[in-house]
Formats: sequence, C-alpha cells, structure tokens
Amino acid sequence: MSKIKMNPIVEMDGDEMTRILWQEIKDELLSPFVELNTEYYDLGLPNRDATGDRVTVEAAEAAKRLHVAVKCATITPNAQRVEEYKLHEMWKSPNATIRAALDGTVFRAPIMTSRIKPVVNTWEKPITIARHAYGDVYKATEYRVPGPGRAELLFTGENGESFRQTVYDYECPGVLQSMFNKDSSIEAFARSCFEYALSVRQDLWFSTKDTISKQYDQTFKFIFQRIFDAEYAEKFRAAGIEYFYTLIDDAVARVIRSKGGFIWACKNYDGDVMSDMVSTAFGSLAMMTSVLVSPDGNFEYEAAHGTVTRHYYRYLKGEQTSTNPVATIFAWSGALRKRGEMDGNGALAAFADSLEKAVLDTINAGTMTGDLALLCPGPDVQKVTSAGFIGAVRARLEK
Repeated sequence: MSKIKMNPIVEMDGDEMTRILWQEIKDELLSPFVELNTEYYDLGLPNRDATGDRVTVEAAEAAKRLHVAVKCATITPNAQRVEEYKLHEMWKSPNATIRAALDGTVFRAPIMTSRIKPVVNTWEKPITIARHAYGDVYKATEYRVPGPGRAELLFTGENGESFRQTVYDYECPGVLQSMFNKDSSIEAFARSCFEYALSVRQDLWFSTKDTISKQYDQTFKFIFQRIFDAEYAEKFRAAGIEYFYTLIDDAVARVIRSKGGFIWACKNYDGDVMSDMVSTAFGSLAMMTSVLVSPDGNFEYEAAHGTVTRHYYRYLKGEQTSTNPVATIFAWSGALRKRGEMDGNGALAAFADSLEKAVLDTINAGTMTGDLALLCPGPDVQKVTSAGFIGAVRARLEK
C-alpha cells in the first residue's frame, strides 16, 4: 500500500508515559500508513533544562510558521521534580509559554462512545470547555515572604503617573503572588469563542467571579459583552444560538443540571480545572480532546491530560501498563485532519477520520484499557494493555 503524503506539521515530544505511548502510536498507527512529515522538537523535561527552555520558544515559533502542531503531554516541574530531574531551575509550564506565543483559546471536548455513559445522567451531548490561554496564574510572579514586611502593588505608566496600594502588611512569613492579563488577549479570546460557537451552532456560556474580582474578572465580563453587542448579537440571533454570562459558581450548578451540547468559556485556571471535571464526569481524563486555536489561524493539538507519572514508574520497573492512549491518538488525528483540510489533502483528512473510527469501534466492541473497563463492566469487556489496545486499533485500521 502506498503511503499518504503530507506537508509538514510541528511535532512536540513530551515526558514519561505519554512519551512512550507517543512513539508507539507513531510506529503502529501512523508511519505504516502516512509518510509522516514533522518538524521535531523535544519538549521532554531533560531537553528543556539543557536548552534553558529555549526549545519551547522555538517550537511555538514553528507552530506559527507551519500553522499546525501536535504536542505530547509535558511536565511542569515543582520542587520535587527539580530534585528528581536535577534541574537548573523550576521551569514554567511549556503549555503556558506556547499559549502566550500563539495568543489562542483552548477548546476541550470529551470523546464520547456508546459504551460509556456520563456520570451525570442528564448529559446527552458533549460539553466543550473554551479555556483562555494567556496570563493568569500560569505567568504569575511569586515570592516566598521570609518575614514581617509590607507588600505593595505598584504600576508606573509611560506618562509618569503611578498607582500604589498596600497588598498586605505581613506580621509573619507567607506567600505573595501577582498575575496579569491584557485587553488585547481577552478580546482575542472573546472573538475566538464567538466564532467557534457560530461554526458549531452551539450556545456559548461565559463565567467568571466578577462579584469578588471587581477589576480583573469584571474586565473579562465587560469585554465579552462589548464585543458580542457590537459584532455578534445579530449573527447569534440568525444562527438560533445564545450567549450569556453568569457567575462561575452559578455556572457549575447549571452545567450539572444541563443536557450538554454547549460551549463553556472560562478564564485560564478555571478552564484547566473545569475541563478535568467535565472529562472525568464523561468517562476519563484520557478521553478529552484539546486544541489551541489562535486568532490568526494556527492550531496546536494535544491530549488534555498529563504525563501519567504513576504508570511511567511501573513501566521503568518492566511492568506492563494499561494506560489509555485515546486522547493522544486523537491529538495526532486532529492535527493530520487539519493539515489535510488546509492543504486540500483529502486522503490525509480521510485517514484521520478512519483512525478515530477504528479507535471508537475498538472500544465499542469491548476492547479497552483499564480506566474504561472500570466504567463499563460486562462479560464482553476485555481489559488490555496499552500495546494491546494500540494493536487492536491497528488491526481495525488495516481493514
């Protein structure tokens, strides 16, 4: 069989168990069928440390140049990871670096199958989380306060005017954090959400905590409303869909009672947490797609979960694991489909569709990894290892 040719995409390798699965997916499900053409960047933690994290910046620049990227899960190190990997410093989140460079919005949606029923029994359709991908806690400046003293917030404008306010007079040691955002990024976030809602014809919800954060969160609320009223109100009305704002605690209650089938826009950290909640309730963290979409038409696909550290430690001991590779497979299929769509390469886009169908058919036939087997026990369910699952998908794909 002749392999499908393609134009290049950016490939960002990652860490731990997902790095192992990444290679297996390429070897078993992609390379036998496609002449993989990727510009490779190793975002594994050892290489990020060796390059002073320059490799992450270079990967982000490549994504802007080639317009399509696929990324493996990566480690954002904490103090324990610094010691474990003997790092030079506690590097920032690579996802935050890439998101800041692309200035995009992350859309996350569950991968649904007929075998797995959501924990929330009212949910009938997927819920897509639209996560702002700039600033907030991921680019925050932090300080461990050693003892008594005064913390102040200071801003000095270009015209020399300044704002100064006491944050807290410390009487003992503590912690201090300052985070930021900017109107241009919030505006890009709002437009990305409105455009995506129109493209899929789904209602758009947006939630923050503006009753408490009367400047930071309220700015998000006002910008969304201003852009909607000026640019999208008539378009939404014509499409028969709705946009509304609500407090995030009210949104949580409404989401649980809903039937699904809408987009829930959240600030950066809120979207991180809520996408994990939604994916878990729909079945598994490994059954969640994630795509970063920038306003100027760049796309970066990845799984929504982490590096599966616990399984990686077992793998290092020579043990077989039943790690779910579905979201990582769908990251690849999403990137290949988008490359095909952009280039008019119908064969590549069709292959991506076939790959996803083979994955879902394998699960629906009862062959699945351990996390899914726990959700749908039955006499026809066969729990397999990661390699066993990938092998079963390949057998279907070959047909």
